[in-house]
Amino acid sequence: MFDVLRRAVDLAMSLGATFADARAKNIKTEHISVENDRVDVSTDESLGWNIRVIVDGAWGFAATHDFSKIDEAVRRAVALAKYASSAMKYRVKLVPAPVVKGEWISSYEKDPFEVSLPEKIDLLKEAVSRMKGDALVRRYGSLSFRLEETWLVSSEGAQIYQKFIESGGGISAMAVNPQTGDVQTRSYPNSFGGQYMKKGWELIEELRLPAHAEDIAKEAMELLNAPELPEGRADIIIEPFQMALQIHETCGHPTELDRVLGEEASFAGTSFLTPDKLGTFRYGSPVVTIVADPTVPHALGGFGYDDEGVPAHRTYLVREGIFVGYLSSRETAAMLGLSSSGGAMRAEGWWNIPIVRMTSVNLLPGSGTLDELLSKLGDGYLLSTTRNWSIADDRSNFHFGVEVAYEVKNGKLTGNIFKKASYGGKTVEFWNSAEAFTGEEDYVVVGVPNCGKGEPMQTMRVSHGAPYGLFRGVKVGG
Repeated sequence: MFDVLRRAVDLAMSLGATFADARAKNIKTEHISVENDRVDVSTDESLGWNIRVIVDGAWGFAATHDFSKIDEAVRRAVALAKYASSAMKYRVKLVPAPVVKGEWISSYEKDPFEVSLPEKIDLLKEAVSRMKGDALVRRYGSLSFRLEETWLVSSEGAQIYQKFIESGGGISAMAVNPQTGDVQTRSYPNSFGGQYMKKGWELIEELRLPAHAEDIAKEAMELLNAPELPEGRADIIIEPFQMALQIHETCGHPTELDRVLGEEASFAGTSFLTPDKLGTFRYGSPVVTIVADPTVPHALGGFGYDDEGVPAHRTYLVREGIFVGYLSSRETAAMLGLSSSGGAMRAEGWWNIPIVRMTSVNLLPGSGTLDELLSKLGDGYLLSTTRNWSIADDRSNFHFGVEVAYEVKNGKLTGNIFKKASYGGKTVEFWNSAEAFTGEEDYVVVGVPNCGKGEPMQTMRVSHGAPYGLFRGVKVGG
């Protein structure tokens, strides 16, 4: 494979490119779901390659599944770059990057593609069968697996091979009150497909989906008769899976440097974290430190090298409450005058050009346990599991709905629950209301398999390390 990509790069350079890189990707996926009594299985496998060039200070890109059309693809990329150059307001520059020859393979214990399909289906059927109740209208479970291999060659001398194994799974129960039309859902371990990591079948075994099925079904039905969360200001604790969404939407996206520089304005929006704020702006309270770190073991957003060949490394985005960094590429770093790339260039498939994406954007833990945080909370609510979300295009304010709110009195869970719970506010005010986070014991690296960005759309797999967090005086409601 490297020989083929090297030929493409060499040809591009001979045609006038000042930079070229070529990458091939082999992607294999499997998705199994059980909805009530219906089983669905889908599989896919795709192999292809692409070439990215700089000619006359502009990018050109071409991709194909046909490895016999090297000459055609390279010439198309070079021609596109020449056309683009005539309309460019600036010339592409890249910050330096280490020239790497190496490989990185994610660690796993059991290849999920070697587990039989009947075993996977039986596990989901067992979980779904344990959800019992007349009010239940949808009992659902799913498993997803992905194998990805990437080969990268650049005109600077990079030669990199990477292989990832990713697994995910979750269950949900939906209950309906036919008299009122009220619909309530509870999910485990998270909504929107559950938990995802760079692990093998062992992740599915660790999740123990059937063991949690009865509890979520029961709670979904209990929510039908629960009151709505009262509107007002309250002290709240947010659990790690919901905290992951908070990090994703209000720190991850607004620190994407291409977005900051206006490249996403027509589709996904802009960012309130403008360059003039870098290094001085108080984003959150002193307990808030957020990093982009794809070196975290088993993180869904982890890797050894990004799709430009930049080695994975930790980048501080917020340090002790101060906004200090961006998710960046070699090009966007140069545009802002930074000395190096944040290593955040990623492409969904061989048919996509790499763009700036989240990696594993993690809120660093504090200390102590959930029980200690509940005690510190006193009176308030514990909010759990994403239900819906709405956010300003510059990410300066937000409103998030959760599946359930648990009442806390005198530092203890009372057993009372509330439905249609939500919270929201201005991003900076919210993060400045942070008082404390739990420690490593309750820390979860949450996988997000469906982050959308780009035109055309690319769906990327990212992750967020998240503790439980205590926030004071947050606007809440039903």
